[in-house]
Amino acid sequence: MESLFDDSALPRTGGAVRPGAWHLPGWLDAAAQQWIVRRFFEWGSGPVPPHRTRINGHPMSVQSLCLGWHWSPGSYSRTAGDLGGQTVAPMEEWLVRLGKQAVAESTGDPQRAQEYQPDAAIVNYYDANAVMGMHQDAEERINAPVVSLSIGDSATFRLGNTENRNRPWQEIRLASGDLFVFDGPSRFAYHGVTKIHAGTAPAGLGLGGGRINITLRQTGLGAV
Repeated sequence: MESLFDDSALPRTGGAVRPGAWHLPGWLDAAAQQWIVRRFFEWGSGPVPPHRTRINGHPMSVQSLCLGWHWSPGSYSRTAGDLGGQTVAPMEEWLVRLGKQAVAESTGDPQRAQEYQPDAAIVNYYDANAVMGMHQDAEERINAPVVSLSIGDSATFRLGNTENRNRPWQEIRLASGDLFVFDGPSRFAYHGVTKIHAGTAPAGLGLGGGRINITLRQTGLGAV
């Protein structure tokens, strides 16, 4: 089905969006995207399946699962205490390597990439009606980069300021295969997803609609 949304109107120039924020369009090739979709379905049958996290009693519109550490509003834990106490699936080494490569290629700083040790992955699935409100990624105890990967339908991504959820902000189209990295002065920028554009995913992806977003985090919690 052809999408009626011309998302080419949103910026996709790539490179440094602002100090500390980088957008690399098409960073994952088709084979890598298809591999991640297959892993996504395998993760879904793991110990803590996709779920709608509740914030202030209200379920989020995205479905989430975690690797390495379980995220719930305000904290990380090894077990999903809000979902029956199951231990989350471990972080996968290929994601660690991918995160290091992402930091190296976006920032151009090999030392920063070498030091980066992501130990948690938050995997969000957006259906056509899902959104993500403006928020900071601030539960981590260490100021390390956040690596964001997009697979599936395009999304309108809103990148805000570091002080509050209000303007100024800028909007960018994130498409399947895109990489976005937060670090330095943009590490704690508020950001969100305001719309999913159904029908914009590449053919042959295997997802069947919607968008997967994987964010890699270094929690600073060590092996505890």
